[in-house]
Amino acid sequence: MKFAMSFFSILALIITGTIFFQYQAYSSDLETGNGEFHYSQEIEFVYRENSLDIRQHFKNLPNQKVKIKWPKNAIDPSCFIENEKSCNRLSQEVSYFAKGDTKSQSVSYIIPIEGGLKDKMLLQNVLATLTNGDASYTVMHISTDSKTVGQWITGLPLVGQQQLSLVNYTMFSGNGTVRDIYWQAGNLKVQEQTPVLSIYAQQAISKDFLKSLETLKFLNNEHISIIQETSPVAGHDDRLLFLPTLTAQAVEQEVVLSQIKSQFTFEDSPAWLQEVVASYLVKETIGSDKTKEIVKTLKEFMTANQESAWQKALDTLGEESISPTTMDELLSDVLDAKTSYFKLNAAQENGTYPLLFEDDRSVYVDDTIKQDVQVIFYEGQTLYTADTLLPHLGYTAGEGENGYYVNNDNRTFRFPKDPGFYVFNQRRYSTISEPIIKIANRYYVEEAWLQRLFLVELQKSDDRIQVLTQEQE
Repeated sequence: MKFAMSFFSILALIITGTIFFQYQAYSSDLETGNGEFHYSQEIEFVYRENSLDIRQHFKNLPNQKVKIKWPKNAIDPSCFIENEKSCNRLSQEVSYFAKGDTKSQSVSYIIPIEGGLKDKMLLQNVLATLTNGDASYTVMHISTDSKTVGQWITGLPLVGQQQLSLVNYTMFSGNGTVRDIYWQAGNLKVQEQTPVLSIYAQQAISKDFLKSLETLKFLNNEHISIIQETSPVAGHDDRLLFLPTLTAQAVEQEVVLSQIKSQFTFEDSPAWLQEVVASYLVKETIGSDKTKEIVKTLKEFMTANQESAWQKALDTLGEESISPTTMDELLSDVLDAKTSYFKLNAAQENGTYPLLFEDDRSVYVDDTIKQDVQVIFYEGQTLYTADTLLPHLGYTAGEGENGYYVNNDNRTFRFPKDPGFYVFNQRRYSTISEPIIKIANRYYVEEAWLQRLFLVELQKSDDRIQVLTQEQE
């Protein structure tokens, strides 16, 4: 009984200590502004005299220090006095909101526009943001004088617009935030708006195209604005897309790829890797020819259970970065065999690299480990890297004018480019299978032919493959 009481006393002390240290860390985050949070915002833009005058109202702020990140070209950042408490948390140097109970704070600043608004102008990173904070909802009001005729576009849904006697007024609102706003002079207007898409074009779009939009598959419901434009603007917000022609296939592909870029972090990844992930997430192959070939290869190779496990692995991708290496790790787990399929394809500029698997056991020639020799499994064959293994066996090896040549003082081989035979010491021998195989500019020697032609014996254990040389005749 005493032992039980002592145990529970110690357990209570451990729990109390853990809670104390967690509270200390939490309190420290509140004081330093390191705690993550969500907020909403309402923003008023007024374009006048070659600048945007901006009033930004932050709402639902947490009771912690909140650092403000101003746009690089913002001038005159200051308090906007909407009521007696609208700036009571704003620091004197306007760099942060202090810890406090007031949920809403308002600021103002100016974004200069050199030369004024121009047709097809993208205004980038024009909004103040809050460190460690994500805007969950945004309302935007944009006003210009009545002589400035055109269309403002953001990634948010368009609520409405009015042409008044003195000003033109546009309003947007929706989930999330925006980074950039776009201005185009003339008759560009929203032609169609759904919960996910707004489509801006100068001409009305066909009923068939509108109907095709109903069947499109997207990754999430974050709203995106599509602008039909023959000269797309580069480097824009992920919630703005520029398409020269409007087709259902182009819209689906560009929207999904935009969504996947904002939803996941891709590290050192070619564009086709994003397309591969997107294809599995929407369960429809989209993207380049290389993407289609990779998806086709995986589907043809996998069993039904493997394909289900692979789909589940991609469906549950978290916040970790996605790269060819991480994709290879996932694929190796699903197939229960080590592969570098995605890394090899990332290095392959033209075409696709075939799906092959790696034997990760160490290779020894006699009693010496050979780090440069690799063993792979490909189409039911076990293959050794010829360029690195054969020199360890006393041969020179390399590609020549009429095939692949392997020579030493007493034995000469030529493996021609055409299948069906090889030449040994000037004599031709017919074959059913190929001793030397070329895969993506690299030569391999097949295991059974390695033993037969190059007079070696193989011994294998769980952690090593030993190539034992024999006296050559």
